[in-house]
Parts: sequence; C-alpha cells; structure tokens
Amino acid sequence: MSLLDSLFRSPAMAAAFSDAACLQGMLDFEAALARAEAACGIIPPKAATTITAKCRKEFFDFAALQTNAANVGNLAIPMVQQLTALLAKEDAEAAGFVHWGATSQDAIDTGFVLQLRPALAAMQHELRQLCEVLASLADKHRATLIVGRTWLQHAAPTTFGAKVAGWLDALLRHRSRVEEIRERALVLQFGGAVGTLSALGDHGGKVAAALAKELSLRLLDIPWHSHRDRFGEVATCMGLLTGTLGKIARDFSLHMQTEIGELCEPGGSGRGGSSSMPHKRNPVSCAAVLAAAIRVPGLVSAVLSAMVQEDERGLGGWQVEWETLPEIVGLAGGALHHLHAAISGLEINTARMRENLEATNGLIYAEGVTVRLAEAVGKQDARRAVEAACQQATKNREHLRDVLLATPAILQHLPEQTLRQLFNADSYLGSSNSMINKVLETARAHDEKHSRKEE
Repeated sequence: MSLLDSLFRSPAMAAAFSDAACLQGMLDFEAALARAEAACGIIPPKAATTITAKCRKEFFDFAALQTNAANVGNLAIPMVQQLTALLAKEDAEAAGFVHWGATSQDAIDTGFVLQLRPALAAMQHELRQLCEVLASLADKHRATLIVGRTWLQHAAPTTFGAKVAGWLDALLRHRSRVEEIRERALVLQFGGAVGTLSALGDHGGKVAAALAKELSLRLLDIPWHSHRDRFGEVATCMGLLTGTLGKIARDFSLHMQTEIGELCEPGGSGRGGSSSMPHKRNPVSCAAVLAAAIRVPGLVSAVLSAMVQEDERGLGGWQVEWETLPEIVGLAGGALHHLHAAISGLEINTARMRENLEATNGLIYAEGVTVRLAEAVGKQDARRAVEAACQQATKNREHLRDVLLATPAILQHLPEQTLRQLFNADSYLGSSNSMINKVLETARAHDEKHSRKEE
C-alpha cells in the first residue's frame, strides 16, 4: 500500500526503500562484483562490461520477480535468473559469469546497505536542519515564560526556550548515534555459500577488497551472514530517535489544545482541516509522528528477536528483516521529516503562554513561596502553611497572593514587597539561561565537527 506514503514517510525515504531501489541495490552489487572479478583476473573484462550494462532495473520484470520469490524464498535468486537470461540473448559467455562466487545473501544484504546509505545521509541532513531550527528557537525564547507541567498539571514557571533546549539536547545525541551507525552498518557483505568464499579459491580476499572499493563500502574481517547486530543497531537507533520525535510531537500537540493554545502547526489551504467542522485546525504532523512512535518499537522488537539465527544462514530470522528494517527506517525518516516541517513553521502564542501562567490564581508560584518561607521557619512548617493557603485560595477562588497577604503568620517572615516579588514569573528563570547556553555550545560543536568532515 502506497497511498499513505506521503503521510508517514518522506520523499527521500520513499525513494530509498521503493521496490525499484531494492532491486537496483542488488543489481549494483552484481555489477560491482563482475567489475571486481574482472579487475582480479577472475572473469573476462568484456563479460564484466556486458553484465554491468544489463544491471539496470528497467530491464527487469517486477511481476515475475514477485511471483518467483515466493517459490524460491528470496528476491536474489529470480533476479539472478532474469539477469542471466537477459545476458544469454546477447553474450552466452558473460551470462555464465553472473553472480560468480557469491550467494543470495551477499546480494540481498549488500543491496540493502546500498539503500540504507542514502536514507541515513538524508536523515543526518534533516536532523542537522531541525537542530538548527531548535537552536534558534531556544535562543530567541530563552526568557519567554511558560507553564511548566508535571503529570499534566501546572507545576512551576519555566521558559519555552528551556523546553526547546531539552528537545534539542536529545536530538543532538541522536545526531551522534546516526553518525556512529553509518560507520558500523555501511559495510560489505560478501562470503559466498558459507562465508569462506571457497568458490573463488585463493582469490577471495582480493575480490572482496576490490568489490568493497567498487561500492565504496567498508571491508570487514569476516562475513556476517548470521551475525545481525549491525542491523539490530540500526533498528534500535531508529527506535530511540522515533521515541524522541514522538515525545516532542506529544508536547507540541498538547500545547495545541484549544484550552491551552500556546503553539500551533503551520496553517495553509486544506492543512489540518476537518471533514465536518470548518473551525478545526488539527495537529496533522504530530499525528503522523506519534503514529510512527507507536509503530516502530514493535518492529524493533521483531528485528532484535530475529538476531538469534542458526549457524551460517538464518531460517526465518534473516527473512524478518527484509520488510521490517525498511519499514523502521522509513517511518523514522518520515517522522523526522514531518516534525521538521511543523517546527520550521511553528506558530507561537507568547501572550497565551503568559495568560496561562495565571490560570490557577497564583498557585503556580507556591513552590517559590515555600522555598523562601522555609529559610525562616523550616521546610515542613513552610510547606504546611503554604499548602493551607493554597487550599483556601482554591476553595474560595481567591488569588494565592491575596490569601498570603492576609495571613499575619506569613507576613511575619515574608514582607509584602518580598511576597509580591515571588509572584513575578520573571524571577523563575533560575539556571535556565546557562543550561540553554551549554546546549547551544554542544550544537555548535556538532556543526563544526560535521563541517570538518565534509571538508
């Protein structure tokens, strides 16, 4: 089903994990293998040239591949059969050298790695862009006061900049993780039937090195046919990333509620509308991100469960990855893409943030009053006194400040001027500025490191 691709994926993910990309990844492996073997003197150069020319997806019958995959158990075998048949019509000798010394898993695993490479590159790029947007927001709104909420209840004042810096801090860790898995996951799979490359005699190592160079993939010490920790790490990394994107989307959507109205996704013709209620402006991007965050953990579990594989080739476990891994990476990349678009066009209602600070008639400042009063009477007595005042304010629908100002026992230790100052939200910035600065410094360090690598 592809009707919902634009909702749950990004153009980059859809392209990387399409049927055409899957086939072309395996064909790129076959073409590179032929060129590597020709360079090593294993097959004639003319055969390698002919094979390469036919390794193009548009020459293949996708319907036949689909049908035959069900009969033989994977896509590589019917792909090799079609490639061989295509070549046999023009060059029987070249047809005999197709897939020489390789096994189906070499083509399938390396083909997926070739799909994964542009997908991870696109994610790195989008992560960097999203982090830049968040860094700008955190800096701009470092003093923009907002209700801090715990257990979905008003807690104490914080700043929108501090909240955004928390989002950014988490995403910076994911930037590092994605960069690290690129190093470990973008590797060649080439071992032949049982991982020894015995079909190539003494030339296995030389061909493997030439093949890795052809594909610009890292050559490993030994094939990894039934050792799936690299793909397991990709899956778990995507699971962690999607979880953080879901957390941000959850925050975002909660602040879009009518009763709160502090944030809003970007608008536009037809965006976020309802089929029956013309006034609605739904958090559609957040919905897509949250759907991914719900779906991905179960898929990650499947990949991790599939790591327990038998001997030199897994039965069932390996096959689990073929649809599951593209789904995980595609959903994670789509969630990242949609959240980036929503945050980039974020509408912020700072006036509403200020209004909501007073929604509880001053109860949100109770912690600050308690801390100052505790300096004079001790923590327990201060808590009891302020708690009683909060109960009275709630019962009589009075402002907590007025209740406290009418309580001699409180005024004895907190003069009126001091008490009034404790109900000034601007005094609740705490250490948030220095924390935001540290996160922004880390973000700049990430950017500088990335720039040096590009150079």
